Amino acid sequence: MQKALDHPIFRTLSEAADHLGVEAYVIGGFVRDRLLQRKDPKDIDVVAVGSGIALAQEVAKRLGGRKVNVFKNFGTAQIKLSKEDLELEFVGARKESYQRDSRKPIVEDGSREDDQKRRDFTINALALGLNKENYGELLDPFGGIQDLNEGIIRTPLDPEITFSDDPLRMMRAIRFATQLDFSITEECLQAIHNQHQRLEIISMERIVEELHKIMAAPKPSKGLILLYRSGLLQHFLPEVVDLAGVEELEGQSHKDNFYHTAIVVDNVAARSENLWLRYAALFHDIGKPPTKKFVKGTGWTFHSHEFVGSKMVKKIFRRLKLPLGEPMKYVQKMVLLSSRPQAVAEEQATDSAARRLLFDAGEDIDELMILCESDLTTRNEKKKKRYLAKYQEVRDKLIEVEEKDRLRQFQPPVDGMEIMQIFDLKPGPEIGNLKSAVKDAILDGEIENDREQALRFLYDKARSMGLEPKQDHEH
Repeated sequence: MQKALDHPIFRTLSEAADHLGVEAYVIGGFVRDRLLQRKDPKDIDVVAVGSGIALAQEVAKRLGGRKVNVFKNFGTAQIKLSKEDLELEFVGARKESYQRDSRKPIVEDGSREDDQKRRDFTINALALGLNKENYGELLDPFGGIQDLNEGIIRTPLDPEITFSDDPLRMMRAIRFATQLDFSITEECLQAIHNQHQRLEIISMERIVEELHKIMAAPKPSKGLILLYRSGLLQHFLPEVVDLAGVEELEGQSHKDNFYHTAIVVDNVAARSENLWLRYAALFHDIGKPPTKKFVKGTGWTFHSHEFVGSKMVKKIFRRLKLPLGEPMKYVQKMVLLSSRPQAVAEEQATDSAARRLLFDAGEDIDELMILCESDLTTRNEKKKKRYLAKYQEVRDKLIEVEEKDRLRQFQPPVDGMEIMQIFDLKPGPEIGNLKSAVKDAILDGEIENDREQALRFLYDKARSMGLEPKQDHEH
């Protein structure tokens, strides 16, 4: 394992620890990721049996007087090596005990064994010796290496206690299982299910930090399904839980929209790194439960579910403490427009329908098409092929219309201020009506996206409304 410590910083750590006469170890994520041969980890956690702060200060001195950030309340220190893009975190070995109403532990100094016991999972309790006599030696008291090899998430101690003490660990178990494509042991899954109510004591910011990592994984559905089945999802995204289940009436049923949604998120994840597009996929059908209706002779309907769903997004973003600016507006827009490409495809992709779609989606049209194509989760290959061919027609039509009409960043050739000047009008409904009429004429293909044509149309439209231009604006 000495190869894992090939960076020169580890020799500096070793010399500093020996100079102070303290035991020191690298522990946690760095060791796990080196063993898994994931990309080189940038965060290095160092445990000293003694003062972690004193060790940090000695290391900083040996690095030519680097800045040490000390967090006295937590007994930790940090050194950032910006050149190598490394972050060293130092802490004294400790043991922890918890009170039921808080995830903040009562901390006492402890041994290296105590420190490994307090770790969340066996794969995160692996440590590498840093002192001269045990440099690079792997310390694995809980079988973490075997769990790494077998792809298993397991707690070092009784999972019921581990998760009750710090309920965020339940989210972390699911996050690691998703990121690493590991399995959580039955005992741990049962403990998460038994303890899911304890998530209530965790701040929304911490929950969402883990949710983001699940959503950013190559296959988020794994985590979403585990969150749902364990009962955790209900605590922060009940709208997504409401998608689950199938109802049948008069022999007619609808698909389970939760499992459908999980597949859609995976489909988007396979084609886009955009986290907010993945959230749009997660929320694209949340308007279905409130709009679900059984119509005799027709079956199940979900009229206007996109509109209702887009309205629900704000409430969710507020609850999850997500940014209420551009990301929220983007997700709202995507949910609102999520069925539009399908409607355009069914209209045989007319110029007019394509223009309106391009106008409404603007710069986000390509990502909207990814969302719409990802929504195809049918197992019927023939049907899938037919729909994908239709979407390709829509894409071709969008390119054609965009080249001709430049609608992706559409700015009307005549704005409201100009209309007020031409017809000597004060702000009022006429201005909005005239602006909309010009916009609709362009989108419907009556006129081109051209100033001269737009002005001619504007004058004709205004006259039909009994409005005449000022004399100096005669056209």
